[in-house]
Amino acid sequence: MRILLIRHGETSLNVTRVLQPADTPLSARGIAQARALAQRLAGAGVQHIVSSDLPRARHTAELIAAATGASLATTELLRERNFGDWRGQPYDHLAIDPLTMRDAPPGGESAEVFEARVARAFAHIVDPQVNPHAAEALQHHALAVVTHGLVLRAMLAAHIRLPDGSAPPQHLGNTSLSEFAAAPPHLASLVNCLRHLDDDAGDDPQALSGG
Repeated sequence: MRILLIRHGETSLNVTRVLQPADTPLSARGIAQARALAQRLAGAGVQHIVSSDLPRARHTAELIAAATGASLATTELLRERNFGDWRGQPYDHLAIDPLTMRDAPPGGESAEVFEARVARAFAHIVDPQVNPHAAEALQHHALAVVTHGLVLRAMLAAHIRLPDGSAPPQHLGNTSLSEFAAAPPHLASLVNCLRHLDDDAGDDPQALSGG
């Protein structure tokens, strides 16, 4: 019936606008954000969670699993775009915008390779022949997907039908919640919702939304 798309909680490198190494953990505020989202989803019928295997996404997913009782699996397909040798570099000091560049950074993924991986990830989520939990989502349960800003933006741009006249948000908040129908044309009913966050654990609109 429905699939929930979730961005991981905040990290210290999101706030300082640094392209993140793969092992970047959640910050204390990111953990608080993930717990707030987990409480929001506690009664939402989430039966299964599929997550990026990177620590910031996996920890977010684990907190949601603890609150919902859902099973959890991880996949490399949902990882953030790999910026290779540029990981650990301040985003604002780079001569080119890595979040929109088409070429591959040294040791990283080109936009073409990244988008092809996102397409495989989307199929993994929605195709019952690939993911048996998608069949549950097509019936009466919710499937939650925990991933990263650029992955979400690519899915919203190319694979999910947004309400007429809308475009994917430029900034996807930490622990933002989007929702779309599991069946084609995968119409979105909620995009980038942060109503579960209070002032103490609110999203920083200046934080890096991707990378």
